Amino acid sequence: MDPVERHPFSSDSSLDGGDLDCGGGLLLLIRRHIDPLRPGQLLEIRSTETSVDEELPAWCRLTGNELVSWTKTGRQRSFLVCKGSLRERASDPVAGTASPPSGATIRPVSVPASLPPPSPAPAIEPLSVMGIGSWPRPPWMLRAIHEHLEARLPDAEFSATADDAARLAIDAQERAGVDLVTDGEQRRDSYASFVGGILDNCQLVPLADLAAMVEEPGKFEEELRALDVPAREVRHPVVYGPLGRSRPLAVHELEFARSITGRPVKVALPGPYLLARTMWLECLTDRWYESRERLAEDVVRVLREELHFLLAAGAALVQFDEPVLTEVVFTGPKNRRSFMCGALSEKGDPARELAFAEDLLRRLVAGVPRERVALHVCRGNWTRDESALLAGDYRPLAGFLSRAPVGTLFLEFSTPRAGEFEALADLPRETRIGVGLVNPKLERIETAEEVLARAERAIRVFGPSRLLLVPDCGFATFADNPVASAPLAEAKLRALAGARDVLRARHGLAG
Repeated sequence: MDPVERHPFSSDSSLDGGDLDCGGGLLLLIRRHIDPLRPGQLLEIRSTETSVDEELPAWCRLTGNELVSWTKTGRQRSFLVCKGSLRERASDPVAGTASPPSGATIRPVSVPASLPPPSPAPAIEPLSVMGIGSWPRPPWMLRAIHEHLEARLPDAEFSATADDAARLAIDAQERAGVDLVTDGEQRRDSYASFVGGILDNCQLVPLADLAAMVEEPGKFEEELRALDVPAREVRHPVVYGPLGRSRPLAVHELEFARSITGRPVKVALPGPYLLARTMWLECLTDRWYESRERLAEDVVRVLREELHFLLAAGAALVQFDEPVLTEVVFTGPKNRRSFMCGALSEKGDPARELAFAEDLLRRLVAGVPRERVALHVCRGNWTRDESALLAGDYRPLAGFLSRAPVGTLFLEFSTPRAGEFEALADLPRETRIGVGLVNPKLERIETAEEVLARAERAIRVFGPSRLLLVPDCGFATFADNPVASAPLAEAKLRALAGARDVLRARHGLAG
């Protein structure tokens, strides 16, 4: 497209990117301004950086936005970009009104002078039933998540909507007869990336944006196609300053859940290794942290702050999700990388990666009551297609899991991809095992006979007193891509509760 003398339309919002290039922060600035716009609204982008002449049109093509026109006067360029297509502007009577975007400055990090001690919480009885974390979101909750992500739904309205969705999720779990509840992660766009929209100096951007920020965009786009990722829809955290936690990640979720239920509440958070792998994008042309190890130090710090405040607020159990550990040990000739279990950064030698993950976890939970923290490991949970998910038993992770400084392990076992219980027969006797007995990706409801038979096999290996009964994974790890419906999820938890009652009576364990 050749430059024109003047733009054919007035803009609804504008920004001055100065001499920033696309890899050096301009796209993050654009994303902050274009997200709050409605489809069909226009953003003017001013720039004096010559490389933007080619990079910005490429970004528009990748993200599905339309470059309407551009002007050039000396070094000063002005680009007029429509969010989506101009056709949408013609069909929207209010396309000329826009809200101002949030600021783009780097926030200073504030670290609490001290961390609060845990408050008391009820003990978790043997053979207790609970979900892993996520619950299918109603359609109106999904709309609210997207509107909030793009700054078009105020925080107060989003919170009220999410409260209603969490109430429905908790009601369903209580009807099913669980012993511990979660809020269903109703406020989150995914089990892990949501923190990128909360932490200071971190921003969630569509993966398509990253393709214009990396050193080798062609290679990056090829990898996204191989991983079958909808690059315009999935958002990924990008760190542009020192990570800080001026807002809670999940304490507000816990406090609301505890206000509406008398049952103990479990909270799931992404683990430190997962976040370090996710947030460290070596392919970016501009990075705040000089190494993944330095980034991981701040990841541990913010997660440790959150852990302490969650336990102080009465969380019965805080679970850290580390599905990427399976990608470390199982990816190879028989298992291609997957987006769910393979963060976009490359991994190193498996032994070194596991040692790194173990060190991060130890630093995170140091001094915290072991029985109040848990670890969840799975092989992928974004599709019902078993052939697309990682496979392999737990033997390559047995040493890591035996040394894990947590009181509980939540592990998938209902799928043949996970192997047999005997692979972990040597786990420490004090470690509780949450055994996956129903498969959230399976459309049918497991029969009582199936669940009981699987549970008895686990009891023969681990004993009944340290067993917990759970699904393999959450029911909607990614908000937009649940693997089960809410009625199906409730029925599967009810099957677990029925098995619990039989097993407790059979093995003399009172609930």
